[in-house]
Amino acid sequence: MQGVVFGGSMDGRFRAFDASTGRIIWEYDTGSTPVMTVAGHDAQGGVLDGAGPTIAGGMVYVSSGYWGHSDRPGTVLMAFSVDGR
Repeated sequence: MQGVVFGGSMDGRFRAFDASTGRIIWEYDTGSTPVMTVAGHDAQGGVLDGAGPTIAGGMVYVSSGYWGHSDRPGTVLMAFSVDGR
C-alpha cells in the first residue's frame, strides 16, 4: 500500500488516493448498501468522521457510521484487502 493515502468523508465514502497525484484510485460507499457481518447479520455503515483507517497485515480497517452524526444507528468495522477479498 505504499504510495496510497486512505480517507473517509461525511457521506460515507471511503477512498484510496494516489499519494503523488491526489487522484482517486478506489472508492467504496460504506453507507448505501448493507453488508453481511461475521455474525451473519445485515449491517450498514454511514459517516466516516472518527479516527482514520488502520493498516495492518495487508488489510485496511475502517469504522463507519456514528449514531450521533447520522440518521441511522450502528457502527460497522469494515476490512478491505489489497486484492479485493
